[in-house]
Amino acid sequence: MGARHGLRRGHAASACPFIAFAAAVVLAAGDTHYYTFNVRMTNVTRLCVTKSIPTVNGQFPGPKLTVREGDRLVVKVHNHINYNVSFHWHGVRQLRNGWADGPSYITQCPIQGGQSYVYDFTVTGQRGTLWWHAHFSWLRVHLYGPLVILPKRAEGYPFPRPYKEVPILFGEWFNADTEAVINQALQTGGGPNVSDAYTFNGLPGPTYNCSAQDTYKLKVKPGRTYMLRLINSALNDELFFGIANHTLTVVEADASYVKPFTVQTLVISPGQAMNVLLTTAPSPASPAYAMAISPYTNTQGTFDNTAAAAVLEYAPTPAAAARSLPLPALPLYNDTGAVTNFSRNFRSLASAQYPAAVPLAVDRHLLFTVGLGTDPCPSNQTCQGPNGTKFAASINNNSFFRPRTALLEAHYQRRYAGVLLANFPTTPPHPFNYTGTPPNNTFVQHGTRVVPLKFNTSVELVLQGTSIQGAESHPLHLHGYNFFVVGEGFGNFDPVNDPPKYNLADPVERNTISVPTAGWVALRFLADNPGVWLMHCHFDVHLSWGLSMAWLVNDGPLPNQKMLPPPSDLPKC
Repeated sequence: MGARHGLRRGHAASACPFIAFAAAVVLAAGDTHYYTFNVRMTNVTRLCVTKSIPTVNGQFPGPKLTVREGDRLVVKVHNHINYNVSFHWHGVRQLRNGWADGPSYITQCPIQGGQSYVYDFTVTGQRGTLWWHAHFSWLRVHLYGPLVILPKRAEGYPFPRPYKEVPILFGEWFNADTEAVINQALQTGGGPNVSDAYTFNGLPGPTYNCSAQDTYKLKVKPGRTYMLRLINSALNDELFFGIANHTLTVVEADASYVKPFTVQTLVISPGQAMNVLLTTAPSPASPAYAMAISPYTNTQGTFDNTAAAAVLEYAPTPAAAARSLPLPALPLYNDTGAVTNFSRNFRSLASAQYPAAVPLAVDRHLLFTVGLGTDPCPSNQTCQGPNGTKFAASINNNSFFRPRTALLEAHYQRRYAGVLLANFPTTPPHPFNYTGTPPNNTFVQHGTRVVPLKFNTSVELVLQGTSIQGAESHPLHLHGYNFFVVGEGFGNFDPVNDPPKYNLADPVERNTISVPTAGWVALRFLADNPGVWLMHCHFDVHLSWGLSMAWLVNDGPLPNQKMLPPPSDLPKC
């Protein structure tokens, strides 16, 4: 794996020749883990199609990184491919250290071919399942892996310790070159071609053409409890998941513990992680059971309407038998009711050890509309979007325009001119019946705009879905922060009647939340992490169309409330 694990503080610098790159980050009291990511093209075959894909260290999916709360992680990335690349450590707060966050043109210029960069950060006050992925164009379709944060050595879990822990990453496989897919879509203005299969840990399984040998098998013993670390790393699809004849107990979401609840089917959005306990049957009636994932969507466009299967194996199962296993009964692809019933179960533990520190007083109230829109077709071409336009996406009708240099660097140097504008609209510029009949004009504005926040501002943000080009749910991810989900509902948010119904006692704490289809969700967070932090839809097609914005959180007055200086090897644009 090109990694040396668990090197202790105090090991000689010569043991790691790139230690000099990391002077900006103060060492914590935990261990230091060194990993090397060699990004290179590797031939991989799925669905009887062989293609050359970017991988980390030749692995697909990429390597598992394991640390403990309080540990330092040093990942040296060497880019050996012809694409620019950067890596995001999804859900890691990166306190004062946005230089390690990873989104291209936001916190860093991308790592160009032939170049290297060291991500050096400490995991503070977090434990659970997170993940890492590329954050440039659609490269994360292949460049992703789990980031497991174990509790401190003296701490256990707030539930019985499982017999075994297993990461399961849900993904998507395209037979086509995904960079060509999105580039063609951006050119024509139409929706991109969809994936050919869903995958369990990179394997499509027996429901797909010539894939019976490429089936993920989870070998289990009877009467044991396993913790599945589930991650939705799919590019553009929310997914239902279930295991035939078994129940799942959800104990954690996005590396925050929740009050346990038990379900037969769960739904997980791109970007989200979930820990679930699976207790196996003491006397299983069958040697194997099928696990399956299938999409949840209300899109008016095309989508990959297939199901992928994997095997929960009590005893060795031949491929032919695995193919004939009955799949778990998953909801229909557009069953918003099932999604709502599931998502309303989430509550923080809100215990003395794991409190829910939701801001009770709010300094700034913001309302963001989230949804699709259009751009006019250039006069010299024919476009394949709605009514001859080009598809676009926006927040408060602002479609994010990629800057020419990294926003965090511009902010650190206080050189904003020509890079960003601090005038992102904090309420919808043209109010309308958001979940009713859409307006006639659906054209979006374009700009690199941010919302500036004073340090320690308490924020309430209502994300309001729209019906423009069809109502669908949007998984919104906030970099640099967790937030508390204090309310959600269908239709248009009512600022008088909805806030009294908020849950301020034990709201779930997450880093990625789906705005309900034709509905709204209310979030609260405390802006205590200085830097420039991206917030975006985790459907990469919507991200490509501009469904993102950034928060510019200013330094506080005290030394430990200010951004760290940039590392010496920060990439140049």
